[in-house]
Amino acid sequence: MRSQALIRPAWTPATIALMVLGFMVYWPLGFAVLAYILWGDRLELFRADVGRTTDRVMAGFRRSGARMPFAAERTGNVAFDDWREGELKRLDEECRRLNEASAEFESYARELRRAKDQEEFDRFMSDRARNRRGAEVVDAEMVPAR
Repeated sequence: MRSQALIRPAWTPATIALMVLGFMVYWPLGFAVLAYILWGDRLELFRADVGRTTDRVMAGFRRSGARMPFAAERTGNVAFDDWREGELKRLDEECRRLNEASAEFESYARELRRAKDQEEFDRFMSDRARNRRGAEVVDAEMVPAR
């Protein structure tokens, strides 16, 4: 689900006003607003890429047995700690499966878009060829017979 931004990255009166105001107050702020207007729609993809990368790195830490900097310490209750470890492993596996399913769906949707584009292009080319043949026939009919 996409979050709704108060100011969307587009050329709207509000973003233009913020950019001008940013340049008047402090020029790097104006450039920051300009960059947001131009490339802000890519932030969602960037955030997803960073999330996937950090998930992979953290999963590598867990598999290697390395100590995580912000991991919860053991409580001293062996049964609880074992249960927590099992649940965390289960959640990691579920997260990995969800990421794989998401990647599969993205490739499926990309292939559907490619197939639809190919179909539209083929239709355009056949219409174009049909129109050219029709224009040649009309031109041939317009040439006077000698």
